Parts: sequence; C-alpha cells; structure tokens
Amino acid sequence: MLKSFAKTMLKLIGWKLDIVLPKEKKFVLIGAPHTSNWDFPLALLTFWTLDLKIHWVAKIQMFWGPLYYLFTALGGIPVDRKSSTGFIDQITKRFEESDEMVLTISPEGTRSRTDHWKSGFYHIAQSANVPICMAYIDYSKRTMGFTQVLYPSGDIDADMEIIAKFYEGIKGKRPQNQGPVLIQKKQT
Repeated sequence: MLKSFAKTMLKLIGWKLDIVLPKEKKFVLIGAPHTSNWDFPLALLTFWTLDLKIHWVAKIQMFWGPLYYLFTALGGIPVDRKSSTGFIDQITKRFEESDEMVLTISPEGTRSRTDHWKSGFYHIAQSANVPICMAYIDYSKRTMGFTQVLYPSGDIDADMEIIAKFYEGIKGKRPQNQGPVLIQKKQT
C-alpha cells in the first residue's frame, strides 16, 4: 500500500524516477545536492516506491521527544556532530551484523552552502567493504534517481573525481546553496 501511495504521489507532483539498484544488498547511498527540507520527503517517497528499507543519519538535535520514535522507525540514526564518538566504527559494525543494509548519507552535511563534502561516507564504505551508490535529486528536471555505483579504491582523490563528474549539471532546489563536490584536504 505504501508503495502504491508513493508512486501515485510522485506522479501527481510531477516527479520522475531514474533508478538502477545495485546488485549488492549492502551499500552506502550518497544523496546530493541537499539544498532544501523538501529533499527528505521526496527521497522517502522514492525509497517507498522500491520497498527499500533505508537507514539514514541526521544531527541528534532532530531526534527530540516523540520525533525520536518516528525518526528511528523510519531508519534514522542520530549523530552528535560535536563529538568524535567512533561513528565510522559503529556503522561498520552495523553493516557487518546485517544481511541487508542501505545507509543513506548527505555528504554535504547541511542544506547550506559548504566549501567541501564530509568524507565519512567514503570511510564507512571502505571500512565496511561496501560500494557507494550515487543518488541525486535534480529539481530542474524533476527527476530523482541512483544509477551509478563506485567501489572505493582507497584513492579518495581519484574516487572523488568520479563522484564529482556524476553530479555535474544536477541542480538542487536552491542551486546557490550547492558547493563544490570535493573533500577537505588534511593539513600536514
């Protein structure tokens, strides 16, 4: 019933889907660009059309009161962005303990413009030995999808070039909030 509802809603509001699911049952799904609060409900409708159970991460401040139960039931994993708590190890362990797991992450980490992406998605995929599936939401074409899979090579710079090429020309709801598709270089 949820699948039919989601398909009907997307059709009514004029959105198209372009989806090729990875053959793997475990992967990290990165979603970009993330420039609007509307991205989340549209993404949920997309996942529901596929009967795809997802897990997603969001700042812990969103998980207050009754929203904690709603968001965790929808696959949410609260993250305290102010502390380093071994998050990558925790998520890697979840992958190891699961037969199927799709972790969705917005590498921008915010709806506001940033000068780089957070690299946690890459390190999680590499640590858990799972591929990265690239998802997009293009408001200019009213299309959402995921069509390309990347197996982390260990050369994050080379892999980020592939990821940046995938996202070329894709426009978020607020394109002025889209930053470059690159990760912050470590200071040496």
